[in-house]
Amino acid sequence: MGRSIDPYSLRLFVAAAREGSIARAAATEHIAASALSRRIADLERAFGVPLFVRSPHGIALTEAGKVALARGTKLEDDLKLLVRDVQAHAGEICGVLRLFANATAIVGSLPERLSAFCRKYPAVEIALHEHITEEIVRACLDDRADIGVGVEMSVPHALQSWHFDHDPLIVVLPPDHPLAAKRKLHTTDLGPYPLVSIRTGGALDRLLHDRAVEANVPVRTSVTVTSFDAVCRMVEAGLGIAVIPRRAADAFSSTGRFVRRALDEPWINRDLRVYALAASSRLPAVDALIRALRAEAV
Repeated sequence: MGRSIDPYSLRLFVAAAREGSIARAAATEHIAASALSRRIADLERAFGVPLFVRSPHGIALTEAGKVALARGTKLEDDLKLLVRDVQAHAGEICGVLRLFANATAIVGSLPERLSAFCRKYPAVEIALHEHITEEIVRACLDDRADIGVGVEMSVPHALQSWHFDHDPLIVVLPPDHPLAAKRKLHTTDLGPYPLVSIRTGGALDRLLHDRAVEANVPVRTSVTVTSFDAVCRMVEAGLGIAVIPRRAADAFSSTGRFVRRALDEPWINRDLRVYALAASSRLPAVDALIRALRAEAV
């Protein structure tokens, strides 16, 4: 029976149990939902008992499933440690690295740095996931991510951080907007106009709302989206103006259907950081990627 329980199926089961959804687990693990469901069904046949109760509302662990999750999580962790110990003693730059990054880094300089790293170390595979900074920091602390790239924030002593990039905020607006005639804008200029917002509750969204409150400026959100390209499309369509990182505006400016204006405020200068566990026994590949991502190495 033990030979029928392969580590990959166990990993997929653990992912589904944590997500509470086959579809979400499939997206996280980059596998078709139907294939993940078959893997779990095979695992249930190997155990001889159902691990999930399935319903139109999702999945829930059976009592046997709860035991399998606890033991399966430990087995998965032990396998990761085995792989890491072997690779660490070999001293080779290889393996799969889990990289969590925010949208600002992904549309900014991260792709070029990763490309240079992968050319230098072709035996390393990068598993990149996009998250907001708070989730990135938590993933690093929980050892679900080897490295994170996100906005500078206060983090526990268990994490180390290094400067990654500097990306100030600017205003994007339709070319015929009343504010387009100005070269520089202030927070007070934005108040009368609807705002296109990104990721409610995210770091940028909270920053803008906090600074608007300080300046006694009302915030009128016209639409909220989850990506910078969607922000730019909404601005192009005349649904509002937006405050986004300069690199994001540069990445989507080829259409020429929106203009960029400087935001003359002291709080626009945001730093991005590389985060990783402060471990003395990190994999050689992790240390190599940290060196590649640090700004001074570029």
